[in-house]
Amino acid sequence: MSPKGSLDKDLEKIVHVEAAARSVTRGNVSHGIAILFLGLSGLLAITVTGASTEAAIIVFAAILGGYMALNIGANDVANNVGPAVGARAMTMIGALVIAAVFESAGALLAGGDVVDTISKGIINPDLVPDPNVFVWGMLAALLSSAVWIHLATFIGAPVSTTHAVVGGVLGIGIAAVGFDLVNWHVFGAIAASWVISPVLGGVIAALFLAFIKLNIIYREDKIAAARRWIPILVAVMAGAFAWYLSVKGFKRFWKPDLTTLLIIAIGSFTVVYAIMKPLVRRQSEGLENRNQSLRKLFHIPLICSAALLSFAHGANDVANAIGPVAAILHGVQDGALSAKVTVPIWVMIIGAFGISLGLFLYGPKLIRMVGSKITKMNPMRAYCVALSAALTVIVASWLGLPVSSTHIAVGAVFGVGFFRESFTRRSKRRQELMQRQRQSRLGEDSPPVDMKPAHSPEEILKRKLVRRSHFLTIVAAWVVTVPASAALSATVYWILSLVR
Repeated sequence: MSPKGSLDKDLEKIVHVEAAARSVTRGNVSHGIAILFLGLSGLLAITVTGASTEAAIIVFAAILGGYMALNIGANDVANNVGPAVGARAMTMIGALVIAAVFESAGALLAGGDVVDTISKGIINPDLVPDPNVFVWGMLAALLSSAVWIHLATFIGAPVSTTHAVVGGVLGIGIAAVGFDLVNWHVFGAIAASWVISPVLGGVIAALFLAFIKLNIIYREDKIAAARRWIPILVAVMAGAFAWYLSVKGFKRFWKPDLTTLLIIAIGSFTVVYAIMKPLVRRQSEGLENRNQSLRKLFHIPLICSAALLSFAHGANDVANAIGPVAAILHGVQDGALSAKVTVPIWVMIIGAFGISLGLFLYGPKLIRMVGSKITKMNPMRAYCVALSAALTVIVASWLGLPVSSTHIAVGAVFGVGFFRESFTRRSKRRQELMQRQRQSRLGEDSPPVDMKPAHSPEEILKRKLVRRSHFLTIVAAWVVTVPASAALSATVYWILSLVR
């Protein structure tokens, strides 16, 4: 081998070592910042509540609440911005900033000062014989659910933080009192959402993608079709988000009736349509009649949808971190049990800041998973995922069905990918359009193109546009989230009962 070849190989090894060293260093810095945040959470707790005989429990609860918030940010927020990042409508840094700002705003402005700490009524605190049992049980539930979400993030599986908390509460309820403590009717409704959420989200996303393909992408004049339909689609999204935020985002201080919701949704649709119609026309002027041009027209709607989804998520899921902490604080200080408690502002700050910090430190891994590793995204597909998330929550709320926002968003990603697989196999129109486009590029006077399919039927059947390994990993994590969290919670509670 020549000296030059040896030198190149040595330099390449050095580059790999340097890259590995940078990766390890970044990981250590992230862990250090996370540990510092947990320490400050405990310090804030002792500063606000003061020294007392229960101070150690309060500090421990605050640290666990901060740990849970970090894990929510690392895992759950990816569903809101991942598709937009995968579609390259947003950079990773831009997505992190937008998500952090709107998650914090949602948590602090609309997070709710009264939180259902017993996870949607899954256990009845009146049946708990001793407040101390309740306090230690909540500590076990919070720790076990946070550890499970941490593990799911490590393996790259977006899971429902609400289901993790449900499992944790279920486990300590059974371990502390027995099966009679559990409201099995409520638990059954929550379990139904494991199937309802992803299926409903996937179907709605696939239907919108089919509509976009047939009415915009595969039209002869794509720009004219885009000018007609994109304002309507964006207006539909605006109406859906107006309804979504009215029902979910501002429930702390406003509960509108159905008539009011319809007025808000229709009004938002009308206003946004009036704005978008001339805006899309101006944006489309001079654009070529190709798919790449269409993608540019979806960028702004995607950014807006990511921000609105993050706001609604912060308003709703911050309760998974701070609810148990508020319950522990209430039980320790008042010595009473209650299904609903008031959340102090300092606890809300820990939850809101922890979610944003977890997103910055550990969120990119799951953002890449949701945005690009399950199936390839473009702005049209990502738009369908975002719109599906809002519409599915509306439909489920109207039907009285419990759903998971995580399962909806990831189910929508699956739905888009599986629809693409099916469409690729069956679409003769697509092959005909490709033939016309190729003939157009060659010129009308050229001999007719003998267009052969881009792929043989056997090759098309083998094409998997959804990565099966990720699909199976995520579905398996969904199935075991509640039982795993319950088993962890019961084990932790048993250990704590021995040492306390």
